[in-house]
Amino acid sequence: MVPTGAYGTWPSPIDAALAASHDGRPEYLGVVGDEVWWTAPRPDEGGRRALVRRRPDGAEESVLPAPWNVRSRVIEYGGIPWAGVDRAEHGPLVVFVHFPDQRLYAYEPDRPGAEPRPLTPMSDVGGGLRWADPQPRPERGEVWCVLEEFTGPSPTDVRRVVAAVPLDGSAAGDRSAVRELSDDRHHFVTGPRLSPDGTRAAWIAWDHPRMPWDGTVVMVGDVTEHGPFENVRPVAGESDESVAQVEWAPDGSLLFSADGGGWWELQRIRPGALDAAQRTPLCPGRGEEFGGPLWKIGSQWFLPLPGGLIAVIHGKGATALGILDPETGELVDAPGPWSEWAPTLAVHGDRVFGVAASPRSAYEIVELDTRTGRARVVGSPHDDPVDPAYYPEPQIRTFTGPGHREIHAHIYPPHSPDRVAPDEELPPFVVRAHGGPTGRAGLVLDLEIAYFTSRGIGVAEVNYGGSTGYGREYRDRLKEQWGVVDVEDCAAVAQALADEGTADPARLAIRGGSAGGWTAAASLATTDVYACGTVIFPILDLHAWATGETHDFESRYLESLVGPLDEVPARYRERSPINHVDHIDAPFLLLQGLDDVICPPVQCDRFLEQMAGRGVPHAYIAFEGEGHGFRRADTLVRALEAELSLYAQTFGVTRPDVPLLELRK
Repeated sequence: MVPTGAYGTWPSPIDAALAASHDGRPEYLGVVGDEVWWTAPRPDEGGRRALVRRRPDGAEESVLPAPWNVRSRVIEYGGIPWAGVDRAEHGPLVVFVHFPDQRLYAYEPDRPGAEPRPLTPMSDVGGGLRWADPQPRPERGEVWCVLEEFTGPSPTDVRRVVAAVPLDGSAAGDRSAVRELSDDRHHFVTGPRLSPDGTRAAWIAWDHPRMPWDGTVVMVGDVTEHGPFENVRPVAGESDESVAQVEWAPDGSLLFSADGGGWWELQRIRPGALDAAQRTPLCPGRGEEFGGPLWKIGSQWFLPLPGGLIAVIHGKGATALGILDPETGELVDAPGPWSEWAPTLAVHGDRVFGVAASPRSAYEIVELDTRTGRARVVGSPHDDPVDPAYYPEPQIRTFTGPGHREIHAHIYPPHSPDRVAPDEELPPFVVRAHGGPTGRAGLVLDLEIAYFTSRGIGVAEVNYGGSTGYGREYRDRLKEQWGVVDVEDCAAVAQALADEGTADPARLAIRGGSAGGWTAAASLATTDVYACGTVIFPILDLHAWATGETHDFESRYLESLVGPLDEVPARYRERSPINHVDHIDAPFLLLQGLDDVICPPVQCDRFLEQMAGRGVPHAYIAFEGEGHGFRRADTLVRALEAELSLYAQTFGVTRPDVPLLELRK
């Protein structure tokens, strides 16, 4: 007989150290020769990103030892930080960005005694020189990529162009040796894609105040021998149409994912119709996304195969990997349990590689053989660190919010093979608001969620209005409504769980990071639904954030989320949690990285000054060496244990297995 135990008191083999060791996922796939390579998280190595290769015999090894950290800071969220080419008898050549100095390096890993050598110079102006989305062109002796160059001390003193960097290292100390391929007509660009015949390049561009999910354009230019691109012109996209990705097909057609019809759909411009920009949808009318928000430069939701087929990541809410025949529109999905595919793909002949996860497995490298239809795990395989009986059983739910609008959510009830709760007790629940806010919570195994559910605390992940994956109309619900729709939708899910008897109405918490931290703080300031909250690297002061307290990429994001500051200044004051501390009565935990330039710690400092003397129990933990998103194992452990301690104290639960979080008033 399974013992009875109050919710929140259950023992669990999933401790914070175990959850921290499994934080992060593989990213940025590529094929070098016959090998698939990717970047992988290393929480126990200071949170660096390692470059990993899978040998033909299946063995995985790190290409670069610590402290090499393969990660770009372009637009702060980064993008593809590496690329490699196989040079037959000379072995692979890898170009990568090293996070601490943001220089581009070249490395020959199979050459004895080789060390990474810098390709780009340093700059002490503002944030310096940064690089992303590299495209090696060894036949030209260059690597093409995005250059982000700071021109002054302000975060917005920055320009971005498509640039060519010599592979011989001549630009390592000479900025003038970098050849600029595009001009400054657009503020943001992605890396160029070269047409099969080598005569044209295509890339995506956009400008403030639009974000890339608002409106982008596909630019095409003619390649010259030594100068910049010529005859540069837009061929797709608009100020109110978002193009998420562009690639060339083997026959010279231009492929792109655009949401002019309400969903990101795959479209094609034939070679002869390029100048007329005559596009054709390849898989119309499905009511699914074939793209997503371009938070990182170079994200991939599709890639053409040599024979003309196209690998696509698609779906509504969840995602699948499929193979699309562009001539017939037939789409066949890969078999397997995976319900979420990250926006990164690689193709090698008839094989497609992706990064996928499921409710019972973390992200792993999956290979699809398009000849046989077989899918298998080939890298970073999921390995259950504990008995899967301790994993939660998620429920895909749709709730009704204000105005009868739909709200999508994933509900994770408390679950353990070791304990059951008393019949008369209802469980506490934590409502999690994802970041972005233009993002989405995927249906995947997350040991941080299992950390709580296996102890008897439920979790509800809310894909509130504004989330991606449900079409543009759903995404646009948040326009000028940030701090309203997201707060209302999270509260509606929490209230519905309480009303139906799934959750204890007196033991509800709200939790989120970044934009989710904003939603959590705004929820505590404007509702009485929650008993406590965890607020992680948040935005707390809209006016300050819109007038210099963030980075360039999102510096005008609030014009769509809240409205133009000069037109609705009162709205910025009214919605900011920092201006409503007198309404916050619930205990809270505030977590912040001291190196965060996106949501800087100064916002937390001012917020806590306003809270001083109000008698509300709270704790503030600031982490040195952490930026926007915690990556170090010790940080992750402390943050998770502090969060559990907050809930235990607020919900009246004893947890001697975690350090007691000191709550001050």
